[in-house]
Amino acid sequence: MLLSKLVGERTKNGPADATAASHSLLIRAGFIKLVSNGIWSLSMPAKRIAQKIEGIIREEMNAIDGQEVSFPVVMPKDIWAESGRYFSIGEEMVRFKDRGGRDMVLGMTHEEAAVQFSRDAVNSYQQLPFMIYQFQTKFRDEARCRGGLIRVREFTMKDAYSFHNDMDDLKSYYEKAYKAYENIFRRIGMKKVVAVKSDSGMMGGSISHEFMLLTDIGEDTIVLCPECGYKANMEVATTVRKPLRDEVSEKIEEIFTGDSHDIDSVAQLLKKDKNKTVKAVCYFLKGTEKVVVCFVRGDLEVNESKLTKILMSQIVPADITGSDVLHAGNIGCYGLKKDNLAGVYYDESLRSTNNMVAGANKDGYHITGLDFDRDMPGIEFVDIAKVCEGDVCPVCGKPLALENGIEVGNIFQLGTKYTKAMNMTVLGKDGTAFYPIMGCYGIGIGRALASVAEESHDEKGLIWPMSICPWHVYLCGLRLDDEQVKETSDKLYSELTKAGVEVLFDDRNASAGVKFSDCDLIGIPIRIVVSPRGLAQGTVEVQTRDKKICENVAINDVTSFVNKIIAEAMNQLK
Repeated sequence: MLLSKLVGERTKNGPADATAASHSLLIRAGFIKLVSNGIWSLSMPAKRIAQKIEGIIREEMNAIDGQEVSFPVVMPKDIWAESGRYFSIGEEMVRFKDRGGRDMVLGMTHEEAAVQFSRDAVNSYQQLPFMIYQFQTKFRDEARCRGGLIRVREFTMKDAYSFHNDMDDLKSYYEKAYKAYENIFRRIGMKKVVAVKSDSGMMGGSISHEFMLLTDIGEDTIVLCPECGYKANMEVATTVRKPLRDEVSEKIEEIFTGDSHDIDSVAQLLKKDKNKTVKAVCYFLKGTEKVVVCFVRGDLEVNESKLTKILMSQIVPADITGSDVLHAGNIGCYGLKKDNLAGVYYDESLRSTNNMVAGANKDGYHITGLDFDRDMPGIEFVDIAKVCEGDVCPVCGKPLALENGIEVGNIFQLGTKYTKAMNMTVLGKDGTAFYPIMGCYGIGIGRALASVAEESHDEKGLIWPMSICPWHVYLCGLRLDDEQVKETSDKLYSELTKAGVEVLFDDRNASAGVKFSDCDLIGIPIRIVVSPRGLAQGTVEVQTRDKKICENVAINDVTSFVNKIIAEAMNQLK
């Protein structure tokens, strides 16, 4: 490829609103262009990287007996209504009518399509297990697009769906998929990927794992134990909290606290630690004005994912201004009238605590001396609080650490959620019909590309791993008006290309500084510099993007030297 013909502008500065290094660098290098919020065009270099990522994924999926298929982007309402998700998924799903007035959707995932595709063709246990996968465009009307390709509305995903006779077979295949994912992320050059237990969310099912790239700009919080290796997404992470119980319990006393409504001001006024207060948090069940009240220890936060799973309903923060029952800033668990509430939940952090400060359910007042064992007998406690840095590991008891991460892949044990809802049955050995058990496995291609860029860059630009780089070599001819430089550059371009080396030839009449800057920005692994000075010695300079190799190589040896660098780099990623 000649750089002079490459479509895509390279710039010195990225967008002012870039929230991630990959966002800025991919734009600066001319790899992506914004079309609309969360919708991007990919230029040739980015497309080549995406195709290589897909190639690696395809090899790993085929290695675990995957069958590549293609499902449509546009689907009728009918099959989504069968599963129930047409009604349960909110504004993220795009719904529209075709010219015939039929209700249609844009696919944001394809479980329904996979079942619809398989249920008529598969009718016997002897046809199980099998796995089908695809690379397909998805559309999710994401409310919070950010980070360039990291969180978007339109995206390409590899999604796979497996079907099994029983849970043991699914668990066995799940382990194969887990290992395949480890292979994929290693091969595309990600160095800091961990698999964590996660919440299955709208996908359903029981067991699920997310593969997370640990990075400061990640918006997911990962809970890790450095000692035993416990790993979980904050959505499902647990800890062990010892009850904060004083030796002597005080009597309940009502205290005037005036305008002190939040935990910080109440704790300060009463000279109490925040962990000796009770925080009340209110939610509406989404789409209703039914109120759920949650009580947690004052130094903790409600984990809304855990609460949603308990409620089996989506929630939104509740505005209780003007309520006759709930007094904002003074809501308490002692003496709370529950008649008109959809539910009241008490976090495990409050179990057996005493001498606690809580709202008095009366404007301007709190109570002190609350003892949950004495004053709240018979209540049930649930785990609805977020884990904090330094909390106790539920496995080994050592302190937990928190890190940020980007989700780059996920795998789910779905069970019979979709096959049962969509009435897909097969005949077992005994002739009895049963619902096949499913698993699903996803990787976003654009997000994987951006995540590698986020992990592999420096102040000068991108640093692509050899396995997914847009080209292996950046051929840089200095002083192309020099006949020997031009002739040697053309010769190397031809020889390297014939040898299977992918080359971007900078054939522009530009300065060395401009060419070197573009080379570093684009992030191609190997740079070959052809210059009058080097040719006087019969050599060209070969340098790797990471600066680990920088040698003057005889012209006749360049192809073999470059192939050796490529082979060694690829071997390190196997």
